[in-house]
Amino acid sequence: MLIRHRRAVAAASLSVLAALALGACESGSGEAAPRPAATGADSVVVPGRPGEPARRVSPEEAARLLPDERPNGADFRYVQMMVVHHRQALTMTALAPERAGSPQVRKVAERIAAAQQPEIGAMEGWLRTNGGPRDQGAHDHHAMPGMATEEQLARLRAAKGRAFDELFLELMVTHHEGAVTMAAEVLGAGNNVLVEEMANDVIAQQTAEINRMRSL
Repeated sequence: MLIRHRRAVAAASLSVLAALALGACESGSGEAAPRPAATGADSVVVPGRPGEPARRVSPEEAARLLPDERPNGADFRYVQMMVVHHRQALTMTALAPERAGSPQVRKVAERIAAAQQPEIGAMEGWLRTNGGPRDQGAHDHHAMPGMATEEQLARLRAAKGRAFDELFLELMVTHHEGAVTMAAEVLGAGNNVLVEEMANDVIAQQTAEINRMRSL
């Protein structure tokens, strides 16, 4: 329900922008054109809460109704931790071309790397846009769910053929499950719509990958 409500409010924000842009175009002389009280022509339709009708308000009032979607600590913590989480997945997938025995496992590794490398770039870009990394406890990498230990990574690097395939799938399923857990947590605790979208993408993509790996 939270996600659908945010989408409705986002639609209202687009209406606000359109109304303001229309007002700017109407005052082509560069001077503010006098505007009458809000009418059906210059008002904005704001979606109501579930079970309630929409209502018309002035553009100024609609702007005040827009939610504050500034990132909070949970948003920063999630993005910073997920960058580290994805990088470990790339460390594991990089071993597959030389050590995997199954072509299917190599293909899974290729798909994971192809999906997660751009996601790292997007998350790092989000951090830059929002003022850089913040100390929100994201440095505690060992607390992240699904992360392989150094001992497990050493075993994976030493394995080859079927032994590699089995350990890779075991570790990567656990790794993906951890990412899904983290994404679900930020959907409840975060505040930024872009982080919400990234988390929903992680849940969809990695749940599909988990099902695919379990079928091998």
